[in-house]
Amino acid sequence: MVQKYIKSAGALVALAMAFQAAPAFAQQAPNGEWFVPGQARPAAPPAPRPGPRMAPGPSGGPGGLVLPGDQGGGDQSGGLPALQVQLPPAPELPPIPKGQATPAAIVGILSVPDVLRVSTAYQTAYKELNLRGQKLNEDAQKEQVALRDLGQTLSGERGKLSPEQVRSKEKEITDRATEAQRRFGERNRIIQEAGQYVMMQINRTMEQGAQQVALSRGINLVLNRAQILGTTADFDLTPAVAEVLNKALPTVVVPPDGVSPLAMAQPAAAKAAPVSATAAPASAAAAPAKPPAKP
Repeated sequence: MVQKYIKSAGALVALAMAFQAAPAFAQQAPNGEWFVPGQARPAAPPAPRPGPRMAPGPSGGPGGLVLPGDQGGGDQSGGLPALQVQLPPAPELPPIPKGQATPAAIVGILSVPDVLRVSTAYQTAYKELNLRGQKLNEDAQKEQVALRDLGQTLSGERGKLSPEQVRSKEKEITDRATEAQRRFGERNRIIQEAGQYVMMQINRTMEQGAQQVALSRGINLVLNRAQILGTTADFDLTPAVAEVLNKALPTVVVPPDGVSPLAMAQPAAAKAAPVSATAAPASAAAAPAKPPAKP
């Protein structure tokens, strides 16, 4: 029984250590491979959904139909060989009238990670959110030790307690572990939402800056450098975009520690002091009237 509580305590640390604030919000950078300056970026296509497949029978012959998500019977090796059959005649495509020719592509290259690496707004917010993630991990470890000690104490006193007292103490430990998991999960969620809020501000200005730089050079197609095998500095827009970003957005608004951006009223968000290299971290800002409870 005591081991159950120790495992519950260990789950708290696993929750905190699985979360790394800075990398999580760093990955919210634009992930598209291209965009056309002066136009809205296309929405990312939805991920393809797996279709039904035929599972082989016991002797290798035809089996039954396996739908997506069906865990019963069927090939678990990653898919069946390509179906070798003759298709029906292909339909005749209608003629397409000649349309306007597309303009010749004038390409620019942009490295988003390199822009973020020199962005003062990004680096400062990264540091602040990383500190919050580290504090979450430390608090979870302390709670793990406390729950383990309670379980060991109960194990040593079990022979001196009545069955009712044992059940009562077991319930206290279980309730504390459950409440701790809820609190740490809430703090985890709030930090991740703060990271998303930060990246929404940075992405918006960075994309606008990239479009301005591209248009100023007559570029009509910007590609992500991560998708390019090789290029020259003549095509690289990264330094110019980084300069525009730092001038236009030297700081970003980071929600106060423990406050989700979803709970921030618009007027309050507009008046919130942005985090900068010389400003105090957001965790030192004035707390709201009823801040979330922390362990």
